[in-house]
Amino acid sequence: MRFGVLGSLTVWDSGGDQVPITETKVRAVLADLLAHHGRSVSAERLIEDLWGGRPPGRPLNTLQTKISQLRKALGAERVLRSPAGYRVRVEDDELDAVLFRRTVERADRTDDPGARGRLLAEALGLWRGPAFADFTDAVFVRAEAARLEELRVGAAERLAEARIETGEEDVAVAGLRELVEEHPLRERSHGLYMLALSRTGRQGEALRTFHELRVRLRDRLGIDPDPTVRDLYASILRQEPGATALPRVADRPRSNLPGPPTALIGRESESARVRAALSDPHADRLVTLTGPGGVGKTRLAIAVARSLTEDFPDGAWIVELAGMDRAATTADLAERVIATLGLCEGAADSAFELVEWLCGALRGRRCLVVLDNCEHVVSQVADLAGALLAADAGRLVVTTQEALDIPGETVFPLAPLTLPDSVGDPDEMVASSSAVRLFVERARAASPGFALTGENAPAVAAVCRRLDGVPLALELVAARLRAFTPEQIAAGLDDRFALPTGPGRGRPTRQQTLRSMIDWSWNLLTDGERTVLRRLAVSRDGCTLAGARAVCADGHDVLDVLSRLVDRSLVVREGERYRMLESVSAYCVEQLEGAGELEEVRRRFVAFHVREAERGDPLLRGSRQREALEWFDTETVNLRHALELAIRAGDADAALRLVNALTWYWRLRNRVAEARRSFEAALRLQGGSAHTRRVAEGRLAAFEGRPPREDGPVEAGALRLFWFAGSVPHDREAGRALVEEALARTGESGDRWVEAAALAERAGHRLDDGEVSASRADARRSAGIFLDLGDRWGLLRANAALARAAEADLDHRDVVALLEEDLRAAEGLGLWVDAIETLFRLGRIEASRGERSRARHLHERARRVAEERSYASGMVEADAWLYREDRVPAQDRGGRRTDASFSGGGPGPG
Repeated sequence: MRFGVLGSLTVWDSGGDQVPITETKVRAVLADLLAHHGRSVSAERLIEDLWGGRPPGRPLNTLQTKISQLRKALGAERVLRSPAGYRVRVEDDELDAVLFRRTVERADRTDDPGARGRLLAEALGLWRGPAFADFTDAVFVRAEAARLEELRVGAAERLAEARIETGEEDVAVAGLRELVEEHPLRERSHGLYMLALSRTGRQGEALRTFHELRVRLRDRLGIDPDPTVRDLYASILRQEPGATALPRVADRPRSNLPGPPTALIGRESESARVRAALSDPHADRLVTLTGPGGVGKTRLAIAVARSLTEDFPDGAWIVELAGMDRAATTADLAERVIATLGLCEGAADSAFELVEWLCGALRGRRCLVVLDNCEHVVSQVADLAGALLAADAGRLVVTTQEALDIPGETVFPLAPLTLPDSVGDPDEMVASSSAVRLFVERARAASPGFALTGENAPAVAAVCRRLDGVPLALELVAARLRAFTPEQIAAGLDDRFALPTGPGRGRPTRQQTLRSMIDWSWNLLTDGERTVLRRLAVSRDGCTLAGARAVCADGHDVLDVLSRLVDRSLVVREGERYRMLESVSAYCVEQLEGAGELEEVRRRFVAFHVREAERGDPLLRGSRQREALEWFDTETVNLRHALELAIRAGDADAALRLVNALTWYWRLRNRVAEARRSFEAALRLQGGSAHTRRVAEGRLAAFEGRPPREDGPVEAGALRLFWFAGSVPHDREAGRALVEEALARTGESGDRWVEAAALAERAGHRLDDGEVSASRADARRSAGIFLDLGDRWGLLRANAALARAAEADLDHRDVVALLEEDLRAAEGLGLWVDAIETLFRLGRIEASRGERSRARHLHERARRVAEERSYASGMVEADAWLYREDRVPAQDRGGRRTDASFSGGGPGPG
């Protein structure tokens, strides 16, 4: 059986005949389930999608009837039910949309332009009309249809480019002419059209195309063409032979993959195999790299992922899980992935929804996610990976000491490097042994004058054999060449490895090798170096110099010691942060326990992060907002670890102080689920000051959309204001009363930030009551205070109210410039929900001014950002506006707003 959505909804049986499904609602159920390819859709969602706000008398029974009819048409085994809802079982090769996407992916990985063009033509040949053509009015397929249409247009552009490369410019011109007519502001299509015209000797038409594009962009959007298109125009104008082609991929892939500090040595064959597995569209979508600690799993994963970034236009990411607690849940891991990828996590309100939401956010995306250091949470990773695989959510690489053992997994055991077969010619040893090659490279980095010679070759070979070719062990010992000769190191290893390995006994042989190597490095340290090194292990995600001093202290010159530890490759310096390799960190935790210091060092770690969070919290509301956000972003893993340690130790005072200090950061980053779980965990502890506890209770109420207790502390008005500053109160009158109360109290407290926030909220209330002038006055006062304070988020709030007032009476003076500045600020601060909503405000104002093309561009841009950040309500709002724009006659459009739910103060921070 085959299913078609690239055109009207069609089902074919194994013989190629159409399966008759004539009843409209039954077809709608199938369309809805296919739009959620592989995922369950709840009965409530299906009822809402099929009947909107007018369900039949017994909606569940009626839906069940439609499901039964669909099962009769497709077979009972095709339509499945689970506690999460209904889903349709469709293999990837049975749905034309998946076949289209995978064929395009194959084309993008093909270097030969002729073969690439044939694949793209094959993919585009699957289209029989607009996606879900017979459901164009249905909201439930609109997002999926828009995504598929964007993929179609991109594929058509790349097909034209392939034809230009193979000399078929005349054929390319015809297809590109249609594209530029359909998308008059799409720069890439115009650039390719110019290129094809110039290659066929029609330079005049190519230049005219550029001028027309530039005029449209300037008149409608107020922007100039992309530099790539401008450069192509200049090349054609100068009549340069063979005008330069545009890049094949318009948007650069996003990634957080670190640059390798040193070259990957000795892993050429493994890299090729892993790369081939990840590139093959028919291979398993999960690759697991296994092996003992120190064997180089992370280094290999990063190197391969970096080499494939062009294959994953939706991003290639590494998510570090070494800092996760062993008791972490699958939802905790999902939360870490969401935060790393920069998605709008606030859309999920419960632990169950967090995993489901992540799967939905990544479904169908061409992204690569590396889950690194998973051995201590392997079962939770297996659950998360299984859910992501079921949702067709990109490709995964997992590094761990044992396989996940789930369907769809390809396991690559990573062996140590190859050892020298014999001692002889130095060049032959380097060529034949990857262990020798790595040792020599790292030795030269540590001691620039080092060279492998006939004299030291036996010692180097002995070191490599003694260390079993384990890369981390080789790197640790090579760093010692500043102080020792190869012969001295070999002799020292002989002595060291002749001794019992202590806590290392019982481990696999190569794990004992690594432990013995770290033992050996440890014993070469001074007492002060050992103290600092073992105490650093309390940090889960590295630390700054200040953090190191806070936990190490005791009169040590921490900076000097850190420098020596970096020289010995036991600590890695990355900018201003110091990190430990996972194997070294695990070893040092044992040393910390053995020294009886573990609890004290943990206490220092918690105390430091509580102090720093409390210091950084007020900076989030002022001129140092960006700096404070960057600090909280960087320290997120350690802050979570500090909270875990405080809760585990039963330290209620530290836990409550920490969650209170993190409140505004969580709100700005829209991490509602994390905030709620953290407050609940802290409040379950006994103890802590009564005031701190009441503050935490009030802030948890804010995250849950409840009013604070009447007897709760006022916090100079900030707590009560926080309830509605970014939350949606259930009682509007109560919200208004809190605004007035906050304004009254600011006269006593002098808290200008609270005054400005309350004014911005009251401006929205007054506009709802039709008091446009009073609303504008409040908003301007709010903006003035926030401007004095340097709070960019606050300006977003105030200017949102000004924009609403401008929409109400069509007075747009200065508002557009303010909103454009807000947009730059929101993007700079990473407040993506605010950025999306600001684009909507700009779009509505431009529409009310009659600038329909610019309004469309702004809404389309908002939709792209919303899709990238998985902000569902933003996608829905953009789709609704664009749908109305396409359907409503021009004379009926006017400047009416289409988002009745938009509140005065704007949405919660993104």
